[in-house]
Amino acid sequence: MITILAVGKIKEKYLTDGINEYLKRLSIYEQIKIVELKETTNLPIQENIKKEGELILSKINPADYVITLEIKGQNITSEELANKLENLKTYGTTNIVFIIGGSNGLSNDVIKRKNFGLSFSSFTFPHQLMRLILIEQIYRAYTIINHKEYHK
Repeated sequence: MITILAVGKIKEKYLTDGINEYLKRLSIYEQIKIVELKETTNLPIQENIKKEGELILSKINPADYVITLEIKGQNITSEELANKLENLKTYGTTNIVFIIGGSNGLSNDVIKRKNFGLSFSSFTFPHQLMRLILIEQIYRAYTIINHKEYHK
């Protein structure tokens, strides 16, 4: 199973529609669960990050393979992501957790807990849009794994 822990809610219908379309497509390959976590905005920035981090960590099990989305993470290709997901599943990892932090980033404790830090770009993306991009890339990875023509 793949879980996406995402701080904040999706507000735009076009993003929700896109996410739902890729979740539907992914359902033939993998079970995906999205867990939306409440964004903390009423405290000083570092306290917001810490509070969100505690909430994120409370949703992770010790055996989970954790992939954080972060600017300082590693840039990989779609093929490399597919290979990583396939290898994790082949060698017994049953739960993969992707983490999309809040607008202020991830706490140091969450970053320490990760197994792999993933960067999609040096650009900063809106967190709502990033969820759609991540789900599309997970779908793309599964089409690569299953030799479908989606990825060119």
